[in-house]
Amino acid sequence: MRGRAGDIRRVAMHSGRTGERIDTIYWIDGEYIPEAVREVNLFMRDWRTSEAIQMDLRTIDIMSASLNLMDTDEPYLLLSGYRSPQTNAMLRSRSRGVARNSLHMRGQAADLRLSGRSTTQMANAALACRAGGVGRYAGSNFVHMDCGPVRSWRG
Repeated sequence: MRGRAGDIRRVAMHSGRTGERIDTIYWIDGEYIPEAVREVNLFMRDWRTSEAIQMDLRTIDIMSASLNLMDTDEPYLLLSGYRSPQTNAMLRSRSRGVARNSLHMRGQAADLRLSGRSTTQMANAALACRAGGVGRYAGSNFVHMDCGPVRSWRG
């Protein structure tokens, strides 16, 4: 499906782990911009291993649409994007909240935080997209967004 003329999709994030920032338009008028998508993939890499994969663009679209719905210019704080199987196994050994077959390992999920919005506001925006999974982790102050089956939970 082609977008309306002038349609853009933008994503803005920063990483507390690497200190990196990204603010890029990755889609214009129905077309993904390969260079911008590569930048997003690199930014969302497993910071522990520096391994990057092709992120599922549906997840990036959910993140972008959610940010637009929240009407904020604040970039997301990316807590976790892609996770290597080794990183996922290590995190799983430390927390029962990490799924064995996490969508993070397929580049289909992101854990995100905004200081200017509550986890409830973030989760509601993502849920309004009706496009994937949304987990609200109020105690840890982040929201999980993925492009898997439509579902929601509280962690």
